[in-house]
Amino acid sequence: MTGALIVTAGLGHGDAGWLTAERDAHFPAERNYLKAHLTMFHALPPSCEAEARAILKRVTAAYPRPEANLTEMMMMGRGVAYRVRSEELSAIREEIADHFHGMLTAQDAGGWRPHITIQNKVEPKEAKALYAAKSATFAPRPLEIRGLELYRYLGGPWEALGSFSFRG
Repeated sequence: MTGALIVTAGLGHGDAGWLTAERDAHFPAERNYLKAHLTMFHALPPSCEAEARAILKRVTAAYPRPEANLTEMMMMGRGVAYRVRSEELSAIREEIADHFHGMLTAQDAGGWRPHITIQNKVEPKEAKALYAAKSATFAPRPLEIRGLELYRYLGGPWEALGSFSFRG
């Protein structure tokens, strides 16, 4: 839905850099409009922009940076991602979801599978090859989450609307 609001977890600069390099290396160039990101909500109603800004500001002021980890590679059929685990970030997402109850799309109201996509919309054979190569060398590691970010979907690219840092 063009104009929908997207909420992501803001990655630390070091992690954002190498994950974006992974995305640039493996994502089809003609579809790669974005830097690496960890989507928390895919499509909040555009009419909720002021409300979204307010809750993201409130939540990030109330919580320290959540601990998070990249735990394994994730096969996505026609792509590959890093699976993210964070009980603290999941609790924060649940708080935001409760606030927007009744306004969430089916995708956002369903279970959250946090991940950072580095490849998508390729042939399954290509995705399986990348998954096998990445899985063979993968080692779990911490992931820095510095805040929450708000964007507007523009039919491909995203417009940055705000960045909200966790306290501390």
